[in-house]
Amino acid sequence: MKFSFSSEQDEFRSNLRRFLADRSPTKEVRRLMETDAGWEREGWQAMNAELGLTAVRIPEEYGGHGFGFGELCIVLEEMGRALACAPFFATTVLAAGAILQAGTDEQKAALLPGIAAGDVIATLASAEDNGRWEADATTLTADASGKLTGHKSFVIDGHTADLIVVLARGPAGLTFYTVTGDAAGLSRRLLKTMDPTRKMARLTFDGVQGTVLGTPGAAGPAYDRVMTEAAVCLTNEMVGGAERLREDALAYAMMRMQFGKPIASFQSMKHKHADMLLDVEMAKSAAYYAAAALDDGDADIVAMASLAKACASDAYSQTATHAVQIHGGIGFTWDNDTHLWYKRAKSSDVLFGDAFWHRENMMKHWAA
Repeated sequence: MKFSFSSEQDEFRSNLRRFLADRSPTKEVRRLMETDAGWEREGWQAMNAELGLTAVRIPEEYGGHGFGFGELCIVLEEMGRALACAPFFATTVLAAGAILQAGTDEQKAALLPGIAAGDVIATLASAEDNGRWEADATTLTADASGKLTGHKSFVIDGHTADLIVVLARGPAGLTFYTVTGDAAGLSRRLLKTMDPTRKMARLTFDGVQGTVLGTPGAAGPAYDRVMTEAAVCLTNEMVGGAERLREDALAYAMMRMQFGKPIASFQSMKHKHADMLLDVEMAKSAAYYAAAALDDGDADIVAMASLAKACASDAYSQTATHAVQIHGGIGFTWDNDTHLWYKRAKSSDVLFGDAFWHRENMMKHWAA
């Protein structure tokens, strides 16, 4: 499979990068990450009114633009580059993905237009206190009437979501349920995490009434597909952040003078920048290929997604470490912005499985 971006996609990326540079400078990122919500509804709605980003992946019959993962991953890469504080990933990748994979036509028609319009903030609650993302780790239960009991943890934007898609063990087996954010018996607590730019919450369900999404007992394959899509989308977000770190580190090395020369002219520094460029470009190739494979319906997409996620995890973490070192002592300070991407690199590494887990998953699928 050969892959390259079209001229329309390149233009879309350019417009989006300019928009995010204006709307999400690091000063704004720092302001929003200090709030409990982590984002502001006014800014979120303005973003969707101007660019319609939440509608990119949603089919036209449900109020969306009907584009594929190629376009969605461009959005995520640019958001990762700008470190945009918005509930985009939770709403558009996780919740919308679960609804598209598991919901009936009637449920899609009822739930997706609000997400496409940017009026509804949604998320997916799947992992629990054990930190595992596999479907078989689910212990939260639902009775015959759909009342949910248990906990969900590490729920992205779970403390502010209007709609929550919950993976639970019902009478028929693994089932998706939808719950409103203000449902009786639901309590939501913001978690203190390493990365303050991506908010996560722990949700407690005490007899919360849920509505079955799709077919009871059939959520397992749909959830696995959503996690595959999420890994690919996160990979593209990660390469955007890694590329930003690499570019900023190079710009600093070109400006920083020692012994009357920019430090970028030193041989050891050239080696470090060459290593960073190689790592990031390899991760970008894997990320783009995986996104194209999703659109093409490739049979090996699970293995490709894990390959891309493992590659991006290594590249982002290593690039972040190099970037801090290149900035020297100032790179460790709160006033320097490098640590913002460093924390995102570390948190993204373990989100949906770290590089070790994905390498094992890749080999498992290729050996099958």
